[in-house]
Amino acid sequence: MLEKKDDGNPPKVYFVGAGPGDPELITLKGYRLLQDADLVIYTGSLINIDILEGLRAELVDSSNLSLEEITERILSSVRAGKKVVRLHSGDPSLYGAILEQMRPLEEYGIEIEVVPGVSSLFAAAAALKTQLTLKGVSESLIITRPAGTTLERDEIGGLSQHGATMAVFLGAERIREIVSSVRLPPDTPVAVVYHASWPDQKILTGTLGDIAEKVEEAGIKKSALILIGGVVRREGFRRSHLYRSR
Repeated sequence: MLEKKDDGNPPKVYFVGAGPGDPELITLKGYRLLQDADLVIYTGSLINIDILEGLRAELVDSSNLSLEEITERILSSVRAGKKVVRLHSGDPSLYGAILEQMRPLEEYGIEIEVVPGVSSLFAAAAALKTQLTLKGVSESLIITRPAGTTLERDEIGGLSQHGATMAVFLGAERIREIVSSVRLPPDTPVAVVYHASWPDQKILTGTLGDIAEKVEEAGIKKSALILIGGVVRREGFRRSHLYRSR
């Protein structure tokens, strides 16, 4: 167990959401913590490195580090009285794998604070200038991912039958598998947003019948979010109760 600080409080490490890519989309609290940090461990190519510009902190790319190496790096810095930020892309709660990083730190008596960030999901919706829930089109949102290296099987087919907006993370390289498993008509609208909010952002729109070909032609294999459902088309919605005529 690590000793408490002079103020009687346990040492603390901050897990901060960096936002989707645009450096201006980090929260004010997240930005302040970065400015004050002595060590920032960030998630490699998933973070726009512009957000790290001008920081006084030691910067460590975790791309080639094991969980144990990350833990030891954080522990050694905390033992030295340093302020540590673990920086994650988007929002840490969505496919951020933070609990497995937090648990060993907590076992050493380190307090954890998670600072939320703007997810790429919301940046993608903003890029499309649409809503993820739209009255008369879809009142629900399903967030999921396809099967792959770390997931033996997915439930995309079954989930698609609910008629909700579907947001599929980590699926660009499996776009054909995804659209073939979705149990909706071929003309169902689909959008694929690559690097939402980054300078090289790309938006591809189509349907379940043709989006795979468009994605493959564009060479998009990662860092893209797939949105499936009528909200992509931005049509057929009803005025909300809030704005009804009086």
